[in-house]
Amino acid sequence: MSESGAHTPQDHLEGWSLPAWTYDDPEFAALEVDRIFRPSWQVVCHVSDVAGEGDWHSLDYINESVIVVRGADQVLRAFTNVCRHRGSRLVDGSGGCAKKLVCPYHAWTYDLDGRLTGVPDSASYPTLDKDKAGLVPVDMEIWRGFIFVRLESGGPSVADMMAPYEAQVAPYCFEELRALGRVTMRPRAVNWKNVGDNYSDGLHIPVAHPGLTRLFGKSYGVEAEPHVDRMWGDLVDRPSANWSERAYQNLLPPVPHLPAINQKRWLYFKLWPSVAFDIYPDQVDFMQWLPTGPDSCVIREISYVLKDDRREMRAARYLNWRINRQVNAEDTVLITRVQQGMASRSFSMGPLSDKEVCLKSFCRQIRNIIPEARLEQRPASGWSKK
Repeated sequence: MSESGAHTPQDHLEGWSLPAWTYDDPEFAALEVDRIFRPSWQVVCHVSDVAGEGDWHSLDYINESVIVVRGADQVLRAFTNVCRHRGSRLVDGSGGCAKKLVCPYHAWTYDLDGRLTGVPDSASYPTLDKDKAGLVPVDMEIWRGFIFVRLESGGPSVADMMAPYEAQVAPYCFEELRALGRVTMRPRAVNWKNVGDNYSDGLHIPVAHPGLTRLFGKSYGVEAEPHVDRMWGDLVDRPSANWSERAYQNLLPPVPHLPAINQKRWLYFKLWPSVAFDIYPDQVDFMQWLPTGPDSCVIREISYVLKDDRREMRAARYLNWRINRQVNAEDTVLITRVQQGMASRSFSMGPLSDKEVCLKSFCRQIRNIIPEARLEQRPASGWSKK
């Protein structure tokens, strides 16, 4: 009911997916960069990855590069990875440690707090104001030890987005996590939305993921909050017919700091628009999918763990990796089939089940931000400039 007491008419598109053309259209993809990705939060790393003075970590996406660096004062700051002289990238790679940030092109030198401190032959630059030529800062938020950045301000904080679930996340001691292995980058020949749609889709689990079905039985659930989707499944007691899954069931040790309900629960959160946390009793992974073109993206992920030297825990983490490697392979096939099928002129929109609450929520948000997503057929070229 609206405030006036009248019924609010339901959007006739509420029960329909986004149109297929929005999954490969260059103009739509460009609007997504401006309206969705520049103002949204993306995870870079954990504070433990940049623990010491001069430690830095970078994130490259949508033709931008952001660097998070710890200063001599131990404060973390985020900047665009761009020299103010000629626009050169300052650092290469995903992480490192530096006493100063020195541009490899003309040796302009920046302190760890972003101030421009050195310019060779500085007197020859009549227009240079060193006080105004420091590195360009970027919004940064630390949520439970994880560092997020966004290129444009506005919208809720990560803490506000996750507020409905803080009590569920708190027992996992995120702040004390440490990286297990390195960040992996997995290019995919699909639109970024297909990865997210699949991540929050519960209906395909019993059809396309036999391993998860053996592990969870019928316990898999999904729900949607305005900025976060939650998915979960509880490990069943019945031994799996698969060796890796059965060994994981047998070897996963009790985790003293977790409530009883979490001891055998796999918990998933997807933050708008494209960051996910896979939370297991034995480890925590973050995963994000970033557009690289209208019909391509890259999946970036890494695992984090708490200190636990028990052999059973080490084995459980290895088995978790084996199980989810298979799940990832199955998902890759699924999203590729969808991307390919969407290219057919016979397909436009598909009906959504009342159980597909996460997909409905996502479609609603996209249509609000880019109203042309309401059009069933692809508009004529140049539509985004009108």
